[in-house]
Amino acid sequence: MESKRQQKYAKLIQKELGDIFQKESKHLVGRAMVTITRVMMSPDLGLAKVYLSFLLADPEATFQLINEHKKEIRHQLAKRIGKSVRVIPEIAFFPDDSAAYAQHMDKVIAKLSIPPAPLQEEDQEEEEED
Repeated sequence: MESKRQQKYAKLIQKELGDIFQKESKHLVGRAMVTITRVMMSPDLGLAKVYLSFLLADPEATFQLINEHKKEIRHQLAKRIGKSVRVIPEIAFFPDDSAAYAQHMDKVIAKLSIPPAPLQEEDQEEEEED
């Protein structure tokens, strides 16, 4: 379980990285929408595991491009939070597949043919008594 301090740093980094991807890194992501779904901080606050989700783009190519420019993104993060934190954490990006998995499960559930539940005898008896 993360401490309150780790959670506070994680929220700060999530907010700032979201702004960076939305405003300053258009050359990296193009028209893609990058969502930071989760940030997990190490206990020493030296490493931030950032989980990314992508819309309107090829996830693998966009993820690869972001990973190649990790140093530049960290530098932009340092300019934003440098005065409020002691150490700018190293950033490790990970793809978040939960949205794709949810879409897959929706398709699987939609294909199921579930017969309607039979009426219970108890329900019929209650109706007869009324």
